[in-house]
Amino acid sequence: MKYDPKEITVPSSCKQFSITLKHNGKMPAAAMGHNVVIAKTADKDGVLADGAAAKIENNFVKPNDERVVAHTKLIGGGQEDTLTFDVSKLAAGEAYEYFCSFPGHYAMMNGKLTVK
Repeated sequence: MKYDPKEITVPSSCKQFSITLKHNGKMPAAAMGHNVVIAKTADKDGVLADGAAAKIENNFVKPNDERVVAHTKLIGGGQEDTLTFDVSKLAAGEAYEYFCSFPGHYAMMNGKLTVK
């Protein structure tokens, strides 16, 4: 239950950036699902709380949450998903994180995302 890598640097010269999440486990999404959510560090706690309230039907991400830069769907063991977003949504110098919004997973499944 961890991401590899723990830090991602997005070149500001890129127009779009993609992250592929591969779930190496065997359990289904309902029992041990994972996703990747990108948000400003300052927004993380609110995104996680609202995601938990949004439940599994919404991939533990509040629908149309403007604080979320991008996110994958919730996947189970053996599955993968890719998110692609416009780099223009990120501001150089702003602190961003990527994390799993499945309740309880943030503690181990998080990383730092920067624009340079």
